[in-house]
Amino acid sequence: MNDHLVRLAHSHLYPGLTFEAPPEAADFLLLFTDDSESRSRLLRDTAGRPVLRVGARVNPRGAVVDEQVWEVRELVRDRGLLVVRLGNPIPATPTR
Repeated sequence: MNDHLVRLAHSHLYPGLTFEAPPEAADFLLLFTDDSESRSRLLRDTAGRPVLRVGARVNPRGAVVDEQVWEVRELVRDRGLLVVRLGNPIPATPTR
């Protein structure tokens, strides 16, 4: 079960978006303003840089938003929280 909920002030992710997450949680639930939600994880890529993997979700209109991976431009601890600033989305690797 996921005890960590992060409420976003937007219905979608975009470069430059900043949000606060629990510092001890690499795994949390993102709640968007359209009431859709997605399981998310802070990870490291093969070069050791932080990335955010956001699971697929279905928005209220029934549209599927596929899983996405985002660069993390900034990751700062502030007032007991972890401030995450997104960079650009990382394109999905084509599958065969």
